[in-house]
Amino acid sequence: MSLAFLFPGQGSQAVGMGADLADAFGAAREVFQEVDDALGQKLAKLMREGPEDQLTLTENAQPALMAVSLAVMRTLEKEFGVGIDKAAFVAGHSLGEYSALAAAGAISIAGTARLLKLRGQAMQRAVPVGEGAMASLIGPKSDVALAEEAAAAGSAVGVCVVANDNNAGNVVISGAKAAVDLAIEKAKALGARAILLNVSAPFHCPLMQPAADEMAEALARATIVAPRAPLVANVTARPTLDPDAIRRMLAEQITARVRWRESMLWLAGEGGVTRFAEAGAGKVLSGMAKRIAPDAAATPLNAPADLEAFAKSL
Repeated sequence: MSLAFLFPGQGSQAVGMGADLADAFGAAREVFQEVDDALGQKLAKLMREGPEDQLTLTENAQPALMAVSLAVMRTLEKEFGVGIDKAAFVAGHSLGEYSALAAAGAISIAGTARLLKLRGQAMQRAVPVGEGAMASLIGPKSDVALAEEAAAAGSAVGVCVVANDNNAGNVVISGAKAAVDLAIEKAKALGARAILLNVSAPFHCPLMQPAADEMAEALARATIVAPRAPLVANVTARPTLDPDAIRRMLAEQITARVRWRESMLWLAGEGGVTRFAEAGAGKVLSGMAKRIAPDAAATPLNAPADLEAFAKSL
């Protein structure tokens, strides 16, 4: 068995996430306290109690999702003896890439929390609320080629690009609101269904360049070492252990396409991964893994019983 840990991105957050872990395990509580201390805010309380509109804010959702993922990983190691050394690779969807690096020891949890808080703030500052949009193109005909054709039509009136290549039948476009609206009409004409996403900014498109510049400066100052397991990066869909490459790609991924489908295909193919474990809130990535690499096992790890069963299965 070759194992890869996966780490979810924005959209998987929900009020109450991580509460059962914190109630059951001191190791999880330690992580939540470390994140609270690093940020100088009661993020764990917000995660447990809400309100949802505050948790959903990009600057809160990003470090909160990381905190749950790292609480899972810390608990696996301390309570069940399952460390990152069990993994052949790590990968994370967008902000989940930071969680993956923290889990692999490349960045401290406190440092990751501060970077993600800044990332969320920078992304929100880059484009005023309402001026950008994202849409998910779904259905059997929704592939990258269709999404690129739709985005090209939208580009007639503004920035519009393919933002996330998640899996066959789920591709996300991003850009200026008017351009995305026009792209949606084109996508529907091409046979796809399109859903506007409830997001506060158009992530993974050129409009995010101010945020990418801001993060490049912050990442240049951050302490980043080689991860203990190779990171399969969003922007290349290939593994790396190089801290300088990691800094560059973490900044680049803010404006670049998330090549998740390609990353999963590489992991299940050349990477030889036969089992995926999604550490953190929700089970979005587990579902994608089952569709992209149906011959591999995929397990979400977020409840105490999930962790115990996973550890026993190794």
